[in-house]
Amino acid sequence: MSRTFPTLSAFRAALQDLPPVDAAAITLATDRNAQLTKPPGSLGRLEELAIWMAGWQGAARPHVDAPQVIIFAGNHGVTARGVSAFPAAVTAQMVANFQAGGAAINQLSRAFGARMDVHALELDRPTADFTVSPAMTEDDLLDALGTGWDAVDPAADLLVTGEMGIGNTTSAAALAHALYGGSPADWVGRGTGVDDAGLALKARVVAEGVALHPQTRQDGLEALRCLGGRELAAMAGAILRARHLRIPVLLDGFICTAAAACLDVAQKGALDHCLAAHVSAEAGHAPLLAHLGKEPLLSLGLRLGEGSGAALAIGILKGAVACQSGMMTFAEAGVSAG
Repeated sequence: MSRTFPTLSAFRAALQDLPPVDAAAITLATDRNAQLTKPPGSLGRLEELAIWMAGWQGAARPHVDAPQVIIFAGNHGVTARGVSAFPAAVTAQMVANFQAGGAAINQLSRAFGARMDVHALELDRPTADFTVSPAMTEDDLLDALGTGWDAVDPAADLLVTGEMGIGNTTSAAALAHALYGGSPADWVGRGTGVDDAGLALKARVVAEGVALHPQTRQDGLEALRCLGGRELAAMAGAILRARHLRIPVLLDGFICTAAAACLDVAQKGALDHCLAAHVSAEAGHAPLLAHLGKEPLLSLGLRLGEGSGAALAIGILKGAVACQSGMMTFAEAGVSAG
């Protein structure tokens, strides 16, 4: 079977070949915004968002007509260490729920007019316990990156990537610790609802995993391979594909952001086409966003995952571009500009 990326070098090459923002479109959108029938700056951050969208879509009048939500699911061998309050079987059960339209993300995708796709990645073959060996082989990583890359609809005009995978908050905490240092306790959270003893166990597991794979501290893709999971790698692949297609991305919570951070560490500027949709209740999410220099759009105490916070933020971008693209200018409306 041929792979989208036959080697990791091929993926690294794609990571270095990043289309830039359209500066001319930003100028046109900024000029148009200055002429719209409102006091300057009165729409606050909505104005910045609309101009940002214009730069990636290459048009002074941006749009959000075809958003895509993609959910990737994977299982983690590290759950054998007891780091989750739920069994690994829940991953497959939730995938069935997604496919039946019964999860929160289904409702939010529908509410904001997004196409939703679900990809389960070898749920019967969990990644390895990263405290014993690398979570994935290079082939495993390449398969997952390719799944994410291929899942993006070129016709989409906004992308949300979400995840499902029991144990993946531990994986995300290990990635954050490897990439940005600090103490393991800085990065672990309660995930699906572990108690204090479970939280301490997660911190020990993160410390053991990062200590076993010291190369992950310098290499974002090695971190993803050794400490990540198939669903995290697939999100990274999808985010990079969106950049190549110039599709803006809304980053979801802690797990999605940790996957994206691997790209940023591997290639600075790789996330310029991404916005932080929200800051979640997971302890490590706010500091992770700070490392990436991303200011969240929403802060609602969410910690569900599934892409739910990012799907909710689709409405914010829809509002921003509707004003930028649909409002009349002072001249068009016959209103005095003062």
